Amino acid sequence: MSKPPAAGGKGQSVAFKDCYTLGKELGKGNYSTVRLAVNIQTKEECAVKCIIKKKLTPEDDDALKIEVAVLGEVNHPSIIKLHGFFEDPVDYYIVTELMQGGELFDRIVAKDFYSEAAAQVVVRTLAECLKYLHNRDIVHRDLKPENILLKDKTDDAAIKIADFGFARYVKEGCKTACGTPGYVAPEIITGKIYGKGVDVWSLGIIIYILLCGYPPFYHKNQAQLFRLIREAKFEFDSPYWDNISDTAKNLVKGCLTVDIDKRLTIDKVLSHPWVSGSVSNTDIKEVLGELKKFNARRKLRAGIRAAIAANKIKDIASSIKATGSKKF
Repeated sequence: MSKPPAAGGKGQSVAFKDCYTLGKELGKGNYSTVRLAVNIQTKEECAVKCIIKKKLTPEDDDALKIEVAVLGEVNHPSIIKLHGFFEDPVDYYIVTELMQGGELFDRIVAKDFYSEAAAQVVVRTLAECLKYLHNRDIVHRDLKPENILLKDKTDDAAIKIADFGFARYVKEGCKTACGTPGYVAPEIITGKIYGKGVDVWSLGIIIYILLCGYPPFYHKNQAQLFRLIREAKFEFDSPYWDNISDTAKNLVKGCLTVDIDKRLTIDKVLSHPWVSGSVSNTDIKEVLGELKKFNARRKLRAGIRAAIAANKIKDIASSIKATGSKKF
């Protein structure tokens, strides 16, 4: 495991309070609080996740340090930047750039005009970011709308991938079951050794949603949802897909292929005609309407999950064999 970057540089430990002043609360989780912070020296505003150490399991502690190590080693315009990592006897502090634009999907549904070309911009940005990670043998493992943020509220704000809590180095593959229901790849569910292809699968789910406004796999019962995913049972339903190009459908099929050897790699996604070429800029208002419904349901479910438990999966594979009981 890579060592988290030293907060003070050159291996020297520096206290968080000597570098930043804390401001208002921006969000709250089960064992952490996200607050506004200001760099004392530069006056730059940042976001800081304050994590209560005693509430972490040893597994959570290791995962947090891997997340910090990964973020400390990457530098890409579409990845949220890590400014520092601090520790005191009570808390961990993860300081990142402040993302003031909110979630990308919230911005999309607020628009009056939407097209395949608009979706293409998002997909190309995400694919280029995944290529950067995959070239460094890093797999994100939790790509979903909640983790796609905007730098600010301007129309041309940078799109950034956040939440690297499940990110890992994958030179020899992974086996840990993790991710988010609806976006998790079939090989994770079945307990196989897996690699970078799980990110391509999740990207395929996002592409599908961007093009029709609803997910390809959905079932209220977790076991049934995982069965649909394992078998890649999805349709291009009429009338929602009637005005979407065959090239786009071909890309979705290539990403949502169960056989990992036949699934598109991230390089093939980027070279795919729908991603690399010119696509329709015709308004698809019906898709925007469905996206608004999907986004509202997603927000509601997220609120319910937050009130009950952290939105994490543990031991997905074993839960498949259970009697429908949920692990999250």
